[in-house]
Amino acid sequence: MLSLHIIQHPAMSEDLYNSYSLLLDRTARRVKQYAQQRFNELGFNITVDQWVVLKHLREKKEMKQNELAELLFKDNPTLTRIIDLLCEKGLTVRNINPDDRRSFNVSLTKEGVKKVDQLSPKIKDIRFQAWDGLTERDFNQFKKILNTIYQNLS
Repeated sequence: MLSLHIIQHPAMSEDLYNSYSLLLDRTARRVKQYAQQRFNELGFNITVDQWVVLKHLREKKEMKQNELAELLFKDNPTLTRIIDLLCEKGLTVRNINPDDRRSFNVSLTKEGVKKVDQLSPKIKDIRFQAWDGLTERDFNQFKKILNTIYQNLS
């Protein structure tokens, strides 16, 4: 039913509808591939997914592991593996949640805080590469469109 409604939408032909999701997926993959390539070239010794976890923990200080998984749209086994690797690198630590002994709180170590603070400006430059030649107005329109699509599907 939903696809019929979207295909019949007066502002969007079927060809446009079919290509927008391909464009979104292709672009998201390219952004992540480019970032990972630069992370490797610059010797960051972390993945893009690990960076996202570190960055959120830097902002939130400490989070329940399951809440972090929801926030990052990761399933629990995937996030568990990411956090395992970050713990092995000495960048995060898990502590038993005092309110629920079946769950863990995750936070950055001092090394983790240092790593985020050290990499943040470099990663900001990497992220801005995607916006080369685009204006703030372009960004605001893009953000509005993506938010609308997200809300339409929520």
